[in-house]
Amino acid sequence: MKLFHSINDFQSTKKTILTLGTFDGVHIGHKKILERITQNTENGKYESLVLTFFPHPRMVLQEKSEIKLLNTIAEKSKLLEETGIENLVIHPFNESFSRLTAEEFVHSILVDQFHIQKIIIGHDHRFGRNRTANIDDLIAFGAEYGFEVEQISAQEIQDVSVSSTKIRKALDEGNITLANDYLGYAYFLSGEVVKGKQLGRTIGFPTANIQIEEDYKKIPKNGVYIVKTFIDNVVIFGMMNIGFNPTVNGQKQTIEVNLFDFDADIYGQKLEISLLEYIREEQKFGSVDLLKEQLNKDKKTALDFVGQL
Repeated sequence: MKLFHSINDFQSTKKTILTLGTFDGVHIGHKKILERITQNTENGKYESLVLTFFPHPRMVLQEKSEIKLLNTIAEKSKLLEETGIENLVIHPFNESFSRLTAEEFVHSILVDQFHIQKIIIGHDHRFGRNRTANIDDLIAFGAEYGFEVEQISAQEIQDVSVSSTKIRKALDEGNITLANDYLGYAYFLSGEVVKGKQLGRTIGFPTANIQIEEDYKKIPKNGVYIVKTFIDNVVIFGMMNIGFNPTVNGQKQTIEVNLFDFDADIYGQKLEISLLEYIREEQKFGSVDLLKEQLNKDKKTALDFVGQL
């Protein structure tokens, strides 16, 4: 997949079949559209293209928006590449871009820059300044400028019944099973392994502290999760705590992973941690011994779960 960081950087000798949107999560609803794009370009006559934006438009247009995103830019790029899309354009979204009229957007970007043959879009897509243009306007522009418009029907989208908002809500509630069903893959966190206080090591549960660089990444509900990761192409299972370590009076939120049957030095490595199941909420124990007792129970729960996979 070719990656472009601006609309103006894109170049191709072929016409394109494209879609556009934020694609946060690249969930099973998004994949209906993406599959249609790749099916339309199988013969090699046209190139597939996804246009998406960063920052998320709500971050720019809504002053008090505190939206957290399901994917970092790197994660979204990886997920889109896995769908077989040939070209990904991640365009900087700003107020100037948001003021383009629908016709300016269609003429200068879709037609002149992307040489559009066809656009495949959801039934409720709106675009242009103040989001005033809809699918009917797009069809009219298609007739004027000579490109096709394919609409994913409301029924198809409703059959999937999924949205990025629903996934964020599930993550807030610790319902990782529902979130993963909506996504079509296990929700994951990507970050570097950094040194922590190393208290886990003293009670037989050494942890890898995961530092996530992107502050806009959605962190699920605090608590204990069953997780997996890949290290040197080997799958490693474990359990992860998201929270403040109240038993030892922790002051800031941390993400700590105890990897089963693993003791190699991985400081400085970047791990992708997939969340498989939510075990319990974080709680404060009366002593470190009681915490250790609970961690042994959590590990048994996790190993029983993994044994059934």
